[in-house]
Amino acid sequence: MARRPNRQGQDNQDSDLVDKLVSINRVAKVVKGGRRFGFAALVVVGDTKGRVGYGAGKAREVPEAIRKATEQAKRRMIRVPIRDGRTLHHDVEGRFGAGRVILRAAPAGTGIIAGGPMRAVFETLGIHDIVTKSMGSANPYNMVKATFEALKNLNSPRMVAVRRSKKVSELFGSGPAVKAEPAAENEGETKAEEPANG
Repeated sequence: MARRPNRQGQDNQDSDLVDKLVSINRVAKVVKGGRRFGFAALVVVGDTKGRVGYGAGKAREVPEAIRKATEQAKRRMIRVPIRDGRTLHHDVEGRFGAGRVILRAAPAGTGIIAGGPMRAVFETLGIHDIVTKSMGSANPYNMVKATFEALKNLNSPRMVAVRRSKKVSELFGSGPAVKAEPAAENEGETKAEEPANG
């Protein structure tokens, strides 16, 4: 009886997730009696609010392969910072194997300009405006993995501010405050501001 609340809570979390089938391949395993055919599935799962994951699964039947891939994707989910709930904070590049992708932030109304495997990632992630380019392998596995490598390198202003022990407002300051940032850490900010005042 104690397990029921946990299952219900898990069902509620899973109901918020959106999954997309990126690719499905028929694969063969050579055994003594000949070939055994199965299916390999690549699935992307996200909550359209900044969390996304991918997974791959193999099985003798298509539904079972998709189920395995979906379960793996749910376990591998990462959180990605999104600006204004629609695009990236900055341009970023990702590589995996022979796959190379470039992701660029875009103004409102641009839409998702991306190929099939990458489009599935951004739709489940919740990004509405982005421009992408795939410059390497067209293999969906490599494209998805390269896209995730790029997403892992994204930083929000809050993350940068915490790393530098500053406030977000200081990062986007105007006038002398911006000129003061490149100054050496050993020298105080007052020294960097003196030429501006003078």
